[in-house]
Amino acid sequence: MLPVIYSDEFLLHETGYFHPEKPERLTAIKNALKVAPWANHLEWRLPTPVEQRPVLPLLQQIHSERYIEGVQRLANRGGGYIDADTPVSERSFEVAQLAVSAWLDGIDYALQTGEPAFVLARPPGHHAVSNFGMGFCIFSNAAIAAHYALEQPGVERVAILDWDVHHGNGTQAIVEKNPQIVFCSLHESPQYPGTGAADETGLYNNVLNLPMRPGSTLADYQPLFEQKVMPFLTDFQPDLLIVSAGYDANHADPLGGIALQPEDYGVFTNYCLQLTRRIVFGLEGGYDFDAIAQSVIATIKSCLV
Repeated sequence: MLPVIYSDEFLLHETGYFHPEKPERLTAIKNALKVAPWANHLEWRLPTPVEQRPVLPLLQQIHSERYIEGVQRLANRGGGYIDADTPVSERSFEVAQLAVSAWLDGIDYALQTGEPAFVLARPPGHHAVSNFGMGFCIFSNAAIAAHYALEQPGVERVAILDWDVHHGNGTQAIVEKNPQIVFCSLHESPQYPGTGAADETGLYNNVLNLPMRPGSTLADYQPLFEQKVMPFLTDFQPDLLIVSAGYDANHADPLGGIALQPEDYGVFTNYCLQLTRRIVFGLEGGYDFDAIAQSVIATIKSCLV
């Protein structure tokens, strides 16, 4: 059984009709998973309510008090914008905290069982820096999850792999000064947010950025996985792998210029499984409903084989 950590409350982060990061992204994935041939091998789990898990202290380790309070005030006023791309609605502050809790539930499961988990949550997080949200992201889910994992018994090293079409600038900025965390990103370049150059290597050579040219396909990604990504992660010997699983590098995605196919994410997942089965996949981007649903199916199917 593979747990899918999901709540309908994630649909309550309202972004507006024309915004690409909309609740229907999750609905499309959920509906596709429910009718997959192996649907009976999925265990749908509700995230731990924030009332039962002290999320706020973890947020305060990563994000500034001023920023956290600012998001809360914005939500309490009925909503607004953190930046031009990042809306906050009345329920967004609590939903974003619940998303963090879901990622932490994924960590708990992977560490306790040694098996993968998929976190089907929103809003995404990999663009959020310590004192500012941007690029549809409010709290830095993957970075928070990595720091939380390091607080658990027996965890000394955590790896983060980000295959979203956009560079995870927020994740990198938060973790690059921590020698217990490595961060690897494959992303389109040039592309938003303009970070992620190959010479950004972190304070401890713990960052590997692999910029991809527009139009890149699996044939361009596979040699990099084999020659760069896997040696980088294997040499680090992580106790846990966190995947910032964005699916906007699909050929059909309206916000990316990479030409991957949904089934290619199954190939990526198989590389991850060669490293460890102790993996947390957490949803980031992906804005074509069919492409994101089929890509998640390819990811989870590889874990079930």
